[in-house]
Amino acid sequence: MFQGDKQFCAFEKKVWLSSPTMHGDELTYVQEAYDTNWMSTVGANLNELERLVCEKTGCGYAVALASGTAALHLAVKLAGVKRGDKVFCSDMTFDATVNPVVYEGGVPVFIDTEYDTWNMDPVALEKAFALYPEVQAVVFAHLYGTPAKVDEIRKICDAHGAVIVEDAAESFGAAYKGQQTGTFGQYNCISFNGNKIITGSAGGMFLTDDLEAANKVRKWSTQARENAPWYQHEELGYNYRMSNVIAGIARGQMAYLDAHIAGKKAIYERYKEGFKDLPVSMNPFDGANSEPNFWLSCMLIDEEAMCRQVRSECEVLYHPEHGKSCPTEILDTIMKYNAEGRPIWKPMHMQPIYRMNGFVTREGDGRAKTNAYISGGSVGKDGRPLDVGMDIFHRGLCLPSDNKMTKEEQDAVIAMVRACFA
Repeated sequence: MFQGDKQFCAFEKKVWLSSPTMHGDELTYVQEAYDTNWMSTVGANLNELERLVCEKTGCGYAVALASGTAALHLAVKLAGVKRGDKVFCSDMTFDATVNPVVYEGGVPVFIDTEYDTWNMDPVALEKAFALYPEVQAVVFAHLYGTPAKVDEIRKICDAHGAVIVEDAAESFGAAYKGQQTGTFGQYNCISFNGNKIITGSAGGMFLTDDLEAANKVRKWSTQARENAPWYQHEELGYNYRMSNVIAGIARGQMAYLDAHIAGKKAIYERYKEGFKDLPVSMNPFDGANSEPNFWLSCMLIDEEAMCRQVRSECEVLYHPEHGKSCPTEILDTIMKYNAEGRPIWKPMHMQPIYRMNGFVTREGDGRAKTNAYISGGSVGKDGRPLDVGMDIFHRGLCLPSDNKMTKEEQDAVIAMVRACFA
């Protein structure tokens, strides 16, 4: 229960979750686009940004698009998803990972999360293929910039002949076994929107080692114009190409990617140290095999340290208890002092729009697991919550993780969180 009203003062300037960190170089390239009149979806900034991303990731080809979502949409289209096709998708992610499947008429089936990285559970994925052997595409994300269990996921997908679409929107610059994320699927994406590790204010990138696929995306993203003297179209196209102006901003940001990652890692480590004697843990990662980009620092409250918290679709209530807290109390507290946090991304299988879609846990079908006549259903055979994503959503939160946050400001946030457990 929070105790410390007289102890804290509100921040004069808002401490953001993750806002753009600009350096000035970006203006050089934006001005260049203006001076050369390339205020369009072609130009030197686009070409150079694509080259720089390929250089950084080791990917063969990159196509700059209006958003990461656009990249995922065209990736799903390339994967051959047709109306009515089921597609396995990460459950605990932002809906932009999943919605592109629906754009093509596909039906997402959500794969539960594992506790080690908060990403798609390979055990649940294997169970899903047993339930839906016809599935031919898998879309998985690296939540909060933390690489998933890539080798295990790829092995399962290869065994079932499934195409992998990798959503690295949040994980640009992160690596798994020395290889950059955004390069593990046949088709992959990164994002440059305003709160990502580097930004163009908007924009994203399609990544692949398949030249034909890259050329197809380039065509589709510019309204699928055919090689004719007039506008001629034989297939459906989209207005998805990135602006040369936005590319200029992202181009200027590229030089600072590693510095931004280092800053985010320092924030994560300060939180970890500041909370070491509290009944909480930080969002986990596989330190032996991966290096996250630490985009957002998150915490998970131990189950026994949770006060009572109840959430509806749009509202939440909690009951303050001495020595305990909950995500809602912590978020309300820091917001009162002008700092921004967020709940953990609400799992897709809990979203009203997807309430009828399939959901698979490590023990199989995750829908309708309670029984009026037989006790159980919410706990797995291993004694842990069966619905891992729901559990993390219930007990977790995203902390202010802005690279412009000072050490003193972060220390104040840490003190506020600690006061919630008084």
